[in-house]
Amino acid sequence: MATIVWFHAHPDDEAILTGGSTARAADEGHRNVLVVATNGDHGELPADLAPGESLVDRRRAETDASAAILGFDRVAWLGYKDSGMTGWEQNQDPACFLQAPLDEAAGRLAAILAEEAADIVVTYDWHGNYGHPDHITVHRVGKRAAELHGTGLLFEATMNRDAVRGFAEAAKAAGVALADNPDEPEFDPDAPADDGLPMGMPAAEITHEVDVTAYALRKKQAVSCHRSQVTDTSFFLQIPDELFAIAFGTEWFIQPDIPVGLQQRWLLD
Repeated sequence: MATIVWFHAHPDDEAILTGGSTARAADEGHRNVLVVATNGDHGELPADLAPGESLVDRRRAETDASAAILGFDRVAWLGYKDSGMTGWEQNQDPACFLQAPLDEAAGRLAAILAEEAADIVVTYDWHGNYGHPDHITVHRVGKRAAELHGTGLLFEATMNRDAVRGFAEAAKAAGVALADNPDEPEFDPDAPADDGLPMGMPAAEITHEVDVTAYALRKKQAVSCHRSQVTDTSFFLQIPDELFAIAFGTEWFIQPDIPVGLQQRWLLD
């Protein structure tokens, strides 16, 4: 059995981006370790915080609940502050993840890889799927930590821009809203994201397409744990289960050290 370290930027990323693959690995008997880079301190502030409870406290508790559903055996935190979106003043905070020296942050992650004798590290594609500074930093830090530890396999979690475009077009034709409220612009995977580039990667640059349809409901349940950030009216929770399975029942990865060529295959093949 393998030990897989899933390295994510913020609380809730573990559910949305790779939750199905994590659940599948757990069901197959592999050890799953979640490492979260930041505390998520720039998320939405819930109105029902208890006296003395911080947003960080709430988001860590939500992550523990999500992790239990997805089959994580351990949750570890690197402890950096959320850097915020591109151009925010928080980008300059010395304590934020974006400002962390590469080898310092990679060293923290590499120490966990060593403790776990990790066989596989999962990070993000080179522009973090949608250009968020913390997601881009996850790519850089994850890659460097794998080098420092000598981890055998590295995968980059990504989004298939072509597949998402097809789903968005089909949803629009069916009259399904892909936004949480009518004032938001229509979702367009080809529109400039946080770094000015389109979301995800084209299919031609991806190596792994993983069918996680059987785990879609667990993935949706994990997303729902993050109540402070994903409300009952959110697109993620409003769409019917069968449509959720279509939209989020496939996860995509890039294995950098093999020839590009999208195939249906599993990380543990």
